[in-house]
Amino acid sequence: MTSIAQRAELQNQIWKIANDVRGSVDGWDFKQFVLGTLFYRFISENFTNYIEGGDDSVKYPNLSDDVITSEIKEDAIKTKGYFIYPSQLFVNVVKNASNNPNLNTDLAAIFSAIESSAIGFPSEDDIKGLFADFDTTSNRLGNTVENKNSRLAAVLKGVQGLKFGNFEDNQIDLFGDAYEFLISNYAANAGKSGGEFFTPQNVSKLIAQLAMHGQTTVNKIYDPAAGSGSLLLQAKKHFDSHIIQEGFYGQEINHTTYNLARMNMFLHNINYDKFHIVHGDTLRHPELGDEKPFDAIVSNPPYSVKWIGSDDPTLINDDRFAPAGVLAPKSKADFAFVLHALSYLSSKGRAALVCFPGIFYRGGAEQKIRKYLVDNNFVETVISLAPNLFFGTSIAVNILVLSKHKTDTKTQFINASGEDFFKKETNNNVMTDTHIEKVMSMFDSKEEVAHVATTFDNIKIAENDYNLSVSSYVEPKDTREKIDIEVLNDEVAKTVIKIENLRSEIDAIVKEIEG
Repeated sequence: MTSIAQRAELQNQIWKIANDVRGSVDGWDFKQFVLGTLFYRFISENFTNYIEGGDDSVKYPNLSDDVITSEIKEDAIKTKGYFIYPSQLFVNVVKNASNNPNLNTDLAAIFSAIESSAIGFPSEDDIKGLFADFDTTSNRLGNTVENKNSRLAAVLKGVQGLKFGNFEDNQIDLFGDAYEFLISNYAANAGKSGGEFFTPQNVSKLIAQLAMHGQTTVNKIYDPAAGSGSLLLQAKKHFDSHIIQEGFYGQEINHTTYNLARMNMFLHNINYDKFHIVHGDTLRHPELGDEKPFDAIVSNPPYSVKWIGSDDPTLINDDRFAPAGVLAPKSKADFAFVLHALSYLSSKGRAALVCFPGIFYRGGAEQKIRKYLVDNNFVETVISLAPNLFFGTSIAVNILVLSKHKTDTKTQFINASGEDFFKKETNNNVMTDTHIEKVMSMFDSKEEVAHVATTFDNIKIAENDYNLSVSSYVEPKDTREKIDIEVLNDEVAKTVIKIENLRSEIDAIVKEIEG
């Protein structure tokens, strides 16, 4: 099945599930049940494949729980990070879902057991709370147990109907596509921007390639505002696993999205010992400082959110912010994320960050931070993208590429906002692989491309008040119609003669009538 067909099949199936539970579950809440069930099915099948080990004579779902020894269980947890008994597998639960009067409590007990299986093992923190947002006893599913069970059964049956074979063998990012589809349909009901949680796959691909460009190996990759993990996973998809030697790291402030990111790691066959996603406020309480430096950093931090800033006098002495000599404004934390990323970046690596355009030309503290970045030669490239690429916002965002190993003192500007860099698809614009390749080619070569890409010496940028807005450096194409004045004058002269001749003819006719 092609990627287009798989994506259409996924969306049709999700829409069918939505129709089955419509009227009872708010769209944004419904998202958690679909994604949680997808995850439950995946880890069940993944665990089954691990236990069977390719032996067709072993049918793990058909075994009795009683035959599982403590040695088997312990070995599995050490390898996979969790344990699922045969009776707890998705395939066995869904089989009798419609007729199980205890479905909601049975599921709650299964999810608790899976999480508890990791207690006392190295994977404990990575498994803990994974199903926290999949509350099978919630009144959001209905006021009676019967209503809850019927809707849970509908979701289970719907996810069972996805016929994609092995999750990891799919042509599409199953979890990411499901999330993207759900957000595109339900983000308006969330009370917050869907784009705050999810970076579209095409933009993620560009960001991952920018951060990893030219590196044959990286020690590890990091996202300080990890969201659902989509940016980290694009790096895995685009590069062989061995290139990212020590794994995937991220911090996320939203608890629900933090759980989604961890689920997403498992869903993409990244084992618990190869990722470290933590929950918390990156700016105030960074949790991964002991893991730095990182050779690759990717991020789409929230745009212009408020933060404590100067209200916390200790932050100006923080190693991340002190070198700039000023804190990002309290009303706009954008540059706080930029400086955080720069602080965590290795001397050989790159950071590629999605940024709100205003930070590149506004004055005050933001201008002082730009001065620090330019004077210390950390800015490699600023790329402006087309509007309407993200769910929940039509903003034409920029990508800021930071580097600590530049060989010149120049900054590149790329205007990738024109029609040559996106295509219209339903309600959003989309960057195709061809568009991404064009941007990467210009980023790599640093060559001049009229009206699209240019490079300026940092001295010139300083003279321009450290403005880093792409439009200040890339001259727009003049789309006005070119007019040849000589030809125009000739046409005007001919027209004047025609008018004079016409007037003479009219005068002659009038005289003849009057005569």
